Amino acid sequence: MMADVARLAGVSHQTVSRVLNDHPNVRAETRTRVMDAIDRLGYRRNLVARALVTRHSRTLGVVSFDTTLYGPASTVYGIEQAARAAGYFVSIVSLKSIDRAGVRDALDYLAEQAVDGIVVVAPQRSAARALADLPAGIPVVAVEGGEAGDVSTVSVDQVEGARLVTEHLLGLGHETVWHVSGPSDWLEAEGRIQGWRAALSDAGREAPEVLPGDWSPRSGYEAGRRLAGMEGVTAVFVANDQMALGVLRAFAEEGVRVPGRISVAGFDDIPESEFFSPPLTTVRQDFAAVGRRSIEVLLRRIETREQWVREAFVVPPELVIRASTSPA
Repeated sequence: MMADVARLAGVSHQTVSRVLNDHPNVRAETRTRVMDAIDRLGYRRNLVARALVTRHSRTLGVVSFDTTLYGPASTVYGIEQAARAAGYFVSIVSLKSIDRAGVRDALDYLAEQAVDGIVVVAPQRSAARALADLPAGIPVVAVEGGEAGDVSTVSVDQVEGARLVTEHLLGLGHETVWHVSGPSDWLEAEGRIQGWRAALSDAGREAPEVLPGDWSPRSGYEAGRRLAGMEGVTAVFVANDQMALGVLRAFAEEGVRVPGRISVAGFDDIPESEFFSPPLTTVRQDFAAVGRRSIEVLLRRIETREQWVREAFVVPPELVIRASTSPA
């Protein structure tokens, strides 16, 4: 970067360094040429001095989707805390949807701030596809992200989490377990369906019809109304705690006792889940661990640019058993 500025301005590296550090022994004409070169190259003046001199801005970018949802919001928070603990500032771009155009715009914006690397929170299949053709030259790590091309990934083991909670319900003597899923485009929803089906298959049970949801309590409520009217339903695994809240509300309105008639379990362990009525059995995701590992992988990528190889790290989930599940 410093070489580019020096070449365009027609000065030496030392002169660029003196200008950026406000050295008094620089002629006004030379200072103007250097700053004009910085502007023409698209660098931002408030960050460029540190970036050009040290080749590191000590700033990391984060691209995220829909941070109003508990999982993505908690992931971003974990990443930010881990970055600050490592001595880095964080610049966050939140997108309504993560597609190729959105990711490219976000990367361009962060590149203007001379970030050293970027973490992309990519829980949707469309986001994973957008990571397949990232421009070279800037280290990137994806949280979730599926295969994500050649990008390193960090994720919670969604399949194992769903398997744990389904096996818990089967172990309580329930003949089968129904499932209220998340949106079909979400990799997390897909992984939870896979784990649920695998646990049922291993136990020799057929998987019932999947009831689709969209992560919202409203969609859980609607699924709960359907389940309350079905015969033989004794256990339900809901793909996130917000939808589980809606299921519990529907069951209460329909006079379905939980866990007396139907056991209910969720996923995420949101802070409110232990205060649901009854307290919710769920799967805890360690978002702090996801943040730490994401930053570790990204910093390693920054430090070993030419020797980099793709890495995929999986953070284990934890089953949290509370009063919403009981023997059949």
